Amino acid sequence: MAEAFLQGMVRSELTKPSQIWCSDPFETRLQELKHRYGVHVTRDNAEAVRDATMIILSVKPQVLNEVLQELHGEVKPHQLVISIVAGAPARAIAMGLGHEAIVRAMPNTPARIGHGMTVWTVTDSVTDDDRARTQALFSALGEDVFVDHEEYIDMATALSGTGPAYVFLFMEALIDAGVHMGFSRRVAQKLVLQTMQGSVEFARQSTQHPAELRNMVTSPGGTSAEAIYQLEKGGLRTVVSRAVYAAWQKSRRLSEASFDTNGHVPAKAEAKT
Repeated sequence: MAEAFLQGMVRSELTKPSQIWCSDPFETRLQELKHRYGVHVTRDNAEAVRDATMIILSVKPQVLNEVLQELHGEVKPHQLVISIVAGAPARAIAMGLGHEAIVRAMPNTPARIGHGMTVWTVTDSVTDDDRARTQALFSALGEDVFVDHEEYIDMATALSGTGPAYVFLFMEALIDAGVHMGFSRRVAQKLVLQTMQGSVEFARQSTQHPAELRNMVTSPGGTSAEAIYQLEKGGLRTVVSRAVYAAWQKSRRLSEASFDTNGHVPAKAEAKT
């Protein structure tokens, strides 16, 4: 996701590559980013944020505590921190950094090509100007939705953040079904990808509910009706609902179990990583 942000900023000319610093523990990864985008690179997190106006935290939850310790006291009052760390509450980021202006966001992987969906919220210390800058960044990645309560970020993690995985799995199942019938995998994939893309654009441009659009292609006693019957018989809606709910609960458990009230990873959580 960090590279998705980087791609979005460079593609939209939101900032010049020469004004971007990237930090990563692996030198080979840094050199790859430097060669591909022309950005500055470093293995020192404190150096990366030193002159920044906007700091993006994009790390795994299990290493967040270490990063916060490295940056504690290094973030200046005028700097804005954007966290896309799954399950990490804004209060944990703020207390870990000793800095109050925090944006918590949940993007998704289509942000890499400018078609992402980002749900975000802010702490009270984030100014109107910083909100505008944040929205400009997220707009460069696709579409965005601002929410007033942080609990919606965990919900978004389950629905849109994890959502591409559901879509890819369904695409994979359709392609496999096409191969089973006798199509080559290349042809089956082309059929499925274009069908998915066309259906999404059709739904986006239509004012009708998806159920109405589905009914348009479901003739009584026809092939679509037979296919839908089998999907409903197999409990597709129930399985999808349970999957999203499970992802939501997992996100909440990460938030509750992985970060204590002081913004640190508890010893038990550290032992599990």
